[in-house]
Amino acid sequence: MLMFMNGIEKAIKHFGSLAAIARALDLSGYQVVQAWREADRVPAEHCPRIEELTNGEIRCEDLNDRVDWSVVRRAGAISSTAPPPS
Repeated sequence: MLMFMNGIEKAIKHFGSLAAIARALDLSGYQVVQAWREADRVPAEHCPRIEELTNGEIRCEDLNDRVDWSVVRRAGAISSTAPPPS
C-alpha cells in the first residue's frame, strides 16, 4: 500500500526530526514545526529556505498550497533551479 506523504512530513523525514528542521531554520524550538505539522502546511516565509536546504527535493508547492508559487518564482523571489512540480 502506497501512503501519501505531505510536504511537511517529507521535510521531517529529510531533516530527521522536528528539532533538526527547527535548528536549520533558526526557529525557537521544535514546537513551531509541530504546529506546522498540525496545520498541515508551512508558513510561506519558510518555504523557500526549506526548498533551498533540500536542493529542491521538497518544493514550496509541497509545503504550502495557499500561495501561487508560480507568481513568486516569476518575480524572482525564489530560485527556479528546482524541477517543476509533477
